[in-house]
Amino acid sequence: MEITRVEIRPMKDEGNLKSFCSVVFDDVFIIHSVKVIEGSNGLFVAMPSREVGDGEYRDTAHPIDNDFRLKLEDKVLEKYREVVGEESELEEEEEEVGLEEEPEPESTEDDSEDEIEDLSFTDKF
Repeated sequence: MEITRVEIRPMKDEGNLKSFCSVVFDDVFIIHSVKVIEGSNGLFVAMPSREVGDGEYRDTAHPIDNDFRLKLEDKVLEKYREVVGEESELEEEEEEVGLEEEPEPESTEDDSEDEIEDLSFTDKF
């Protein structure tokens, strides 16, 4: 099984949670809600999980083989650093030039529902 695509969605000001990710395998299977987290020993990848009671969480999907787990973590962290590095460089350039982000236009009730797209069953993510 090959990892054919990794999509990174960086989080801003979310504490230790640095990114949500989606990982595509063999261009036919996708796992959403993979997370990049800043731990005491650096960044690590956490698989999707759900609460099973008393604050305990269990992975809903995860590698069984440790070699594949390491391969998955390497690919996700490599892509994360690539994306975050590009964003950091852009933010630094904006600060140097004195540019500020333009505010997003306010949405109206009429167009807000049209803009929402469910990507659960598409090949886009």
